[in-house]
Amino acid sequence: MWTLALWVFSLLYKFSLAVLPAKPENISCILYFDKRMTCTWNPEETNGTSYTVRMTYSFGKRNHTDYTTKSSYSFPPSVTLPPDNCDVEVEAQNGDGKVKSDLTHWDLEAIVKTEPPIILSVNPISNKMFQIQWKPRENLHLDYLKCMIRFRTINSTHWVRVNFEGYDRVCNLTGLQAFTEYVIALQFRTNKSRYWSNWSKEETATTMEEVPHVLDLWRVLGPADMNGDRNVLLLWQKARGAPVLERTLGYNIQYFPENSTNLTEINNITGQQFELLLTGQTHCVSVTSFNSLGKSQEATLRIPAVDEDTFQCIRAMQAHLAEPLLVVEWQTSNPEVDTWMVEWFPEEAESKFPALSWESVSQVTNWTIEQDKLKPFVCYNISVYPVLGHKVGKPYSIQAYAKEKAPSKGPETRVENIGLKTATVIWKEIPKSLRYGFINNYTIFYQAEGGKEFSKTVNSSVLQYDLESLTRRTSYTVRVMASTRAGGTKGATINFKTSSISVFEIVLLTSVVGGGLLLLSIKMVTFGLKKSNRFTRLCCPEVPNPAESSLATWLKDDFKGKSNLKDSKTTGNTEDRALKPSLVPADLIDKLVVSFENFLEVVSREEAGKGQESLWGGEENEYVASPSRPASPPGKNFQEPSLLTEAASGDSHSRPLGMVEETESEFSKRLPSSGQSPGQEPPGEEPALNPYLKNSVTTREFLVHENFPEHNKGEL
Repeated sequence: MWTLALWVFSLLYKFSLAVLPAKPENISCILYFDKRMTCTWNPEETNGTSYTVRMTYSFGKRNHTDYTTKSSYSFPPSVTLPPDNCDVEVEAQNGDGKVKSDLTHWDLEAIVKTEPPIILSVNPISNKMFQIQWKPRENLHLDYLKCMIRFRTINSTHWVRVNFEGYDRVCNLTGLQAFTEYVIALQFRTNKSRYWSNWSKEETATTMEEVPHVLDLWRVLGPADMNGDRNVLLLWQKARGAPVLERTLGYNIQYFPENSTNLTEINNITGQQFELLLTGQTHCVSVTSFNSLGKSQEATLRIPAVDEDTFQCIRAMQAHLAEPLLVVEWQTSNPEVDTWMVEWFPEEAESKFPALSWESVSQVTNWTIEQDKLKPFVCYNISVYPVLGHKVGKPYSIQAYAKEKAPSKGPETRVENIGLKTATVIWKEIPKSLRYGFINNYTIFYQAEGGKEFSKTVNSSVLQYDLESLTRRTSYTVRVMASTRAGGTKGATINFKTSSISVFEIVLLTSVVGGGLLLLSIKMVTFGLKKSNRFTRLCCPEVPNPAESSLATWLKDDFKGKSNLKDSKTTGNTEDRALKPSLVPADLIDKLVVSFENFLEVVSREEAGKGQESLWGGEENEYVASPSRPASPPGKNFQEPSLLTEAASGDSHSRPLGMVEETESEFSKRLPSSGQSPGQEPPGEEPALNPYLKNSVTTREFLVHENFPEHNKGEL
């Protein structure tokens, strides 16, 4: 009993772990004409799974069975001969079991697929039609076939498909453009089959030529001169939709004033532009092209007068990208205008005319151009002119990029107005040639030394930003990033340091110090006005006047008896013109040596009691006059001191003041002996000038001591 239970349990466990193969589904069969029929199914082949394919054919009378390890099988041609019906079944098997697919039914005529046909010839019948001859690769016994032709111009990628059917192996392709090269391919299927053959080999052909199409005509008006004359540049090109290979031998121009019949014609122009010199009045211009078959219709244009007012009807315009196109749209206020002329040229162009492109559009208020036809990362100026009949209105212009990227460099930045906690960041606009797109915004990045980085974004019209809440006396770095739609580029990093003291603090400190000095000055002036004598003596001490010295009082009595220096000349020697001074009395040194203390005492008494009587005869104390400026009493000829002055003037400043004692010693040696008379001269000698007297008279001034002895008057 337990043995049976264990056997059943192991069997159930085995079945629970079994993984059956996936059921074959989506069986699809194709009968390749005169070849095998191939059937495929899902899922694709799996490791360890094999398939058994069973087929019943010949309207159910015969069977065919075969094995495969793939998820497809090709039956031999002997069992797949149309017309016939067949049934196909697929069984999948692995180590765990078998699974059968659903039974499928197939009509062999409905699943026939032929080989691509062969195009025998493509012949242009006219300037708008081709005749195409072709044949199947197989030897078909069926005459009625369904065909499809696809064609495109040589420079286009857009295919146009045309279906036709019939018994003939010839078809006509119409609705083409004259003198245009086309690429053509063909495919077909049998009448009952649902499978088209593959496309035939592509063939090229060109339609027949015709007279040129009418041109698109435009103008560029130059400024008028003083006489009203101006240059008008005429531009023309093939109209949109004209044959690509259209050949033109030349162009003819005709123009005349609007109110005149004076027609001017210029023929056989080979280029596509011509410059006319017109007067300031309105003109009508027409241009035609010609080839060997004839000439085109006239393209006419009205040139307005210089002073003519033009109309404005475009209210707004915008441009945007719609891959792979650049789309320009505008709004009009005049619904009658249905023709527009679009101009565009790169802004970087040195001259507008060589780089100018233009195109006419009608019945729409938008214009598109492939981005690949414009330069990437270049700004274009786009203008739209409204055209109403023969009149051209005022243009509306915008700028656009066909493709953008981040600028090639960041803005040039500087920092100004650096304060305690504020600074102003100023930057310059990036040159347009380096922007590579429209600048949408600027981002300012700033960071304190060793701190966190902060940022602030402003719009593209702002070129400076004030940083606030900075830290006093701190180093900062700042840089600015300019961003377009495609990305941003940062400029160079700028370093700056906030101030340690503000202007307000400097002004406050200066005001306090200046106010203190002002108050001190006012106090000093007030003090000086109240006590002027004390203030004057403090600032400007009084200096004694040597001309008022009392020394002249006692010197004048000694010099009264002196004779004129000219009388003392030697009478016997007329050739000797030198001055010979008389001998000086022996007691002259005692008169001249005055105590400096007595001098100060006299000065003090002079200041304290000016006007009192002097010690001699009640006269005022006086200072000794300088020997070079003698002060003799009135009425007396005091010429004796001039002798000393003239003798001493040559060496008055050459002897130092510190040599007084030495001078006194030398002077004592030169004095005559006590027994010799002061008034006599030694025989055979000329009396020499005392060097001490020479220096002391010219450089020193003395006051007479009150105890100085009185001397007798006598000549020196």
